[in-house]
Amino acid sequence: MEKEYKTITKIAGPLVFVSKTEPIGYGDLVKIIMPEGETKTGQVLDTSEDIVVVQVFEGTSGLDRDARVKFLGENIKLPVSEDMLGRILDGAGKPIDNGPAIIPEDKLDITGAAINPTSRASPEDFIQTGISTIDLMNTLVRGQKLPIFSGSGLPHNEIALQIARQAKVTGKESSFVVIFAAMGITNEEAQRFVMDFEQTGALKRSLVFLNLADDPAVERLITPRMALTAAEYFAFQKDMHVLVIMTDITNYCESLREIGSAREEIPGRRGYPGYMYTDLATIYERAGIVKGKKGSITQLPILTMIGDDITHPIPDLTGYITEGQIVLSRELHRKNTYPPIDVLPSLSRLMNLGIGAGKTREDHKQVSDQLYANYAEGRDLRGLAAIVGEESLSERDKRLLKFAAEFERRFVRQARNENRTIEGTLKTAWELLSAIPEAELIRISPEIKKKYRP
Repeated sequence: MEKEYKTITKIAGPLVFVSKTEPIGYGDLVKIIMPEGETKTGQVLDTSEDIVVVQVFEGTSGLDRDARVKFLGENIKLPVSEDMLGRILDGAGKPIDNGPAIIPEDKLDITGAAINPTSRASPEDFIQTGISTIDLMNTLVRGQKLPIFSGSGLPHNEIALQIARQAKVTGKESSFVVIFAAMGITNEEAQRFVMDFEQTGALKRSLVFLNLADDPAVERLITPRMALTAAEYFAFQKDMHVLVIMTDITNYCESLREIGSAREEIPGRRGYPGYMYTDLATIYERAGIVKGKKGSITQLPILTMIGDDITHPIPDLTGYITEGQIVLSRELHRKNTYPPIDVLPSLSRLMNLGIGAGKTREDHKQVSDQLYANYAEGRDLRGLAAIVGEESLSERDKRLLKFAAEFERRFVRQARNENRTIEGTLKTAWELLSAIPEAELIRISPEIKKKYRP
């Protein structure tokens, strides 16, 4: 079908409009050949009777109407092989680490295949991240999608890198791979990521996709799909357990909006396209475990909430699709607490599937509930203490107020390279709870108190 057309009628932003073509498939790959012989790649974004709209990955600067357009009749595919591990690729899947080209074992369509709900297995393996607030209070389970809701200037990337270095499934020896997809990040951030991966040796079991802020917006839309295609290859063809970290979903959505306005679409909420929910679901729903397959895909998407607004369309729609969220707090960050994870609005909906006797420890759920209740009450009392003064509070209230401060100082705060085991985390939790009289620990059963209370 590879006919060439010289019928470009208009070039607008990253889009090229081609007229008088035969029927062309949506999403097909396109080659654009400039008069000097240089080529650019693109993808069909819109196809109608008289015009085909092509989005160009490398941007349209230097393109003129004399360029020839060639429709290749196939979708974008990612060449995959086990040699990808330890490599750094750009957002379109081409190596940028000065290493050799990847010799593909297979070429996979980046749109992937949706997992049939009936063939999904229920996630149940506890992933130890080494971060107490996640492991004990908002447990990450293998096969889950658990986003990190952050704000600009908060250390979400450091937390992601720490999880990438430390994450493991305890008690099970399995091949574990981290796929890191960065969208629209600055050169400085990219260098920091790469340096961290190389220095800690984490790069050996990782694959990094980097789409930088000065790369085309169109490429940003395929970066997460490239990463997830590689993840599906490692999980379902090579039986590995894959953790996919994507940062920053907000930049991805901004690109959706940018392309939408270039196409002159009718905008939805706050100018984002009306189909953003569906589009995000095509990314998030590629996490999970398939019955009969040994591998799994776990996702940690990171998004910065614009103006710290959790009701903004991006975190709002993400929360509908994913299984909980980890929320970072600007207040904790101001107190110089790292990681500034606020356990009160955070939630892991699959937590109960991955904890308990035989997985973590029998007291896990009860200890978590008790910490949550005491910390929530202690935090509320701070407002009261600011009005009436601490002296006017009852003995119990003073205890809870002190508990909240100790909880942030000893439990939430930890070093950037500190890898706590779940036993160590539970030990710290019990030490904090020992300051509360036994009669007030109403969420913990007498047997558990007897066995574990120091």
